[in-house]
Amino acid sequence: MRDIIDVELKARSVELGKCKTDMLVVGHFSDVGGLDRICKSLDGKLAGAIEHVIKLGDFKGKAGTSALVYGGGRIAAKRVLIVGLGEKKKATIDTVRKAAAQAAKKAVAVKVKRLSVALHGAFGGKYDLTMVSRAMAEGIYFGSYRYDEFVTVEEDGRHDSLKVEFIDSDSVKTKKLTKGLLDGAIIGSAQSYARTLANRPGNVITPAVLASAARALARSKKSLTCSVMDEKQLLAEGMGGILAVGSGSVNKPRFIVLRYKGGGAGAVTVGLVGKAITFDSGGISIKPAAKMEEMKLDKSGGIAVLGTMKAVAELGVAVNVYGIIPSAENLPSGSSYRPGDIITTFGGKTVEVQNTDAEGRMILCDGLSYAVKQKCDIIIDIATLTGACKVALGQYMAGLMGNDDGLIKQLQNAAKQSGEEVWPLPSGDDYAKEMKSNIADLKNIGNKWGGACTAAAFLRQFVDDKKWAHLDIAGVEMFEKATEFTSEGSSGFGVRLLTSYLLNMAGSK
Repeated sequence: MRDIIDVELKARSVELGKCKTDMLVVGHFSDVGGLDRICKSLDGKLAGAIEHVIKLGDFKGKAGTSALVYGGGRIAAKRVLIVGLGEKKKATIDTVRKAAAQAAKKAVAVKVKRLSVALHGAFGGKYDLTMVSRAMAEGIYFGSYRYDEFVTVEEDGRHDSLKVEFIDSDSVKTKKLTKGLLDGAIIGSAQSYARTLANRPGNVITPAVLASAARALARSKKSLTCSVMDEKQLLAEGMGGILAVGSGSVNKPRFIVLRYKGGGAGAVTVGLVGKAITFDSGGISIKPAAKMEEMKLDKSGGIAVLGTMKAVAELGVAVNVYGIIPSAENLPSGSSYRPGDIITTFGGKTVEVQNTDAEGRMILCDGLSYAVKQKCDIIIDIATLTGACKVALGQYMAGLMGNDDGLIKQLQNAAKQSGEEVWPLPSGDDYAKEMKSNIADLKNIGNKWGGACTAAAFLRQFVDDKKWAHLDIAGVEMFEKATEFTSEGSSGFGVRLLTSYLLNMAGSK
């Protein structure tokens, strides 16, 4: 199998015109008259090539656009890529991240080996340079990512690695760039790690294989420990939800627990619970055949937790975190759980199964109850849970629900910082009424309206009085086709968001 593209990041003090590189990257806003200081300086050395492209109307600085001009020996760089930043008045830290991602994607396509990035110059002092550098580093990983490990015919001839440097002529700024890129590289590589695991198909990633990946991650990090329950242990513990969902497959379920101790005794403990259905056929309530291959990505929530635990361990974040990943494969067979079955969950509540394709909540309820038992103070679950969330919010934002306004606001702030956007939705008592069963404590589906909200209301029944939030990432877990910023497939959504939240928590103490 081919490895994903290896990214090497560093910062260097050098004048832009003297930077010897395959591609030099600068930014340009669409609503700023004329060129900024950096682009104007380069343009003077390039005999007006940048200004010429703009005057021709071939490049207007709109977000998601770029123009390529060639050094021609006038400067040390072989190429200059001018990336559109959109309107300056609307710029955010995610503008920097996306511009870096676009540049990295272009670099891979053009097959350059060395990329030199000076995007931060266009933003002046609007943002802290360390945060800008972190965002650029995350963007470089995001844009350069390709999932092609099973491609045996190398038609594209892409390079195995990309060397990237953030450059500035001011050595003081270079030091700040270095500080930010170190954190950004950890987060970016963790997201790429998550994307690769999520992209792997069901015949490669089973619950047992995912458990092995978690164990391997823990072995590589001194601050992580990992335990795994197999089907016999799950039966002994009474984890009826995950056992029911996995009952139809020869690939038996696993309950994965990663633990990170970074906050010391008495510190707040956060439980991250991620849905990891390694393949979801819908079970007996089988899905339509069209696009069922995408159901390999139904493990994206659990993979996001795994990627976050990797990032947290490498960053040394001063918090205590449980990474709880219930994993199963949902297939139809003679041993599958059925509509009409009543399941006793780990927390003791009984659930009437009305649809076996509402399986995510059946494994998450065991995970949430486990987080409560481990005395987690804050619990956040993340899952590709409902098509209803995708109907409500499309492919641009995740649904955010919970029982604590402070936690919701903290996650919204982390979403803004990370560029992984969320939108709050309700999940209160009215929605919970929809999940009451006449023959059990709960049923696993409500009526056809507000499916994302009723699903969250169901999960809410398993968190007791703990602070809790639910992220429904259906719709944002993948790119159905390549964008100007990245390739198709898993987005790794949640790794940046959850890591930002935990970093903020550690920094607020």
